[in-house]
Amino acid sequence: MNKVSVKLLSIDDADSLFEFEVENRCYFESIGLSRSNSYYNRASFQEIIERLVAEQEKDIHYMYLVMNTQGEVIGRVNLTDVIKEPLKKAELGYRMGEKHQGKGYATTAVKLIVKQAGLVHKLHRIEAGTSPQNIGSQIVLIKSGFLFVGKYSQYIMQGDSWADSLLFEKVLDFSDKHNATQN
Repeated sequence: MNKVSVKLLSIDDADSLFEFEVENRCYFESIGLSRSNSYYNRASFQEIIERLVAEQEKDIHYMYLVMNTQGEVIGRVNLTDVIKEPLKKAELGYRMGEKHQGKGYATTAVKLIVKQAGLVHKLHRIEAGTSPQNIGSQIVLIKSGFLFVGKYSQYIMQGDSWADSLLFEKVLDFSDKHNATQN
């Protein structure tokens, strides 16, 4: 069993998250998930965390940390671009640390976030995108119940060129009526 938990980002997580990001910087940059140099400045990072936590309180997004059984941050799963009414949707993003790749942690964490999205945040739909080359991410989405719905051409700038994005969606049903029939 892939024992991980998810935790909503708080100010108290700044040090452990900063360590995770610095430790995995080269890896994330190698797979096209780079950040600006200022992101890796501790004072700037603190400001970013404070802003993100304040924005969570306004339901703009929900930033989760993926934790292993030792309480270490091993990844992140985020629900961003939240729209409450009338769509009740968000976009899913996630990243796992390099040494935690291929162990099923991302799939487990995404499934936990899907439950949070429906039961806690009352969302109806989650959308996700991935590069056509990122087969691992596509597998995580499919194993988590997402359906492939299409492709955007030249969707995101990566380095000096535009890259395509594959689109996935998951419609959630965590209504009281549905849950009553499942118990």
